[in-house]
Amino acid sequence: MTRLNSARPVSPEACRRDHAHSLAHTKPINARRRAQRGTMAVEFAIVFPLFFLVFYAIVTYSMVFVAQQSLTLAASEGARAALRYQPGATSAASALALRASAACATATGLVNWLAGSAPCTATYAGCSFDATMQCVSVALNYNYASRPLVPPLPLIGLPVPASLTASAMVQLNPENLF
Repeated sequence: MTRLNSARPVSPEACRRDHAHSLAHTKPINARRRAQRGTMAVEFAIVFPLFFLVFYAIVTYSMVFVAQQSLTLAASEGARAALRYQPGATSAASALALRASAACATATGLVNWLAGSAPCTATYAGCSFDATMQCVSVALNYNYASRPLVPPLPLIGLPVPASLTASAMVQLNPENLF
């Protein structure tokens, strides 16, 4: 007689009977496992496209937002660059032209990661709200439809903007131009 972690002795027949009893109960579990074989692969095949679509949408819209924020930052930094003194100006018009070109140079330098496809336009004119002041307006435009940052997938038409634009304006005192 042997003892199995108990105070009373266990007979070999009882051990065999308990072992046979436990084997009888494991057979249906194994049969159920065999019947369930492959269901995880089917579930994965059903759920994976949904998860991939959600992930793709998150990446696509994140890149659109990053590009828009970058354009906005570049336009505002370009407008700030128009505030800096530009040497070599002989008249108010040439000073404004130099400041406008400096504004575009700064703005395009900040969005060079967009592969140079965000053209800058800097215009200067009298301010509409104060005719004695000059305003320099910096505008950037990125054609997202022709150069998407994330390539579009066939059969999945996520609505994205055709173009991204940003603009900023700075007011200049004509007495301080040159």
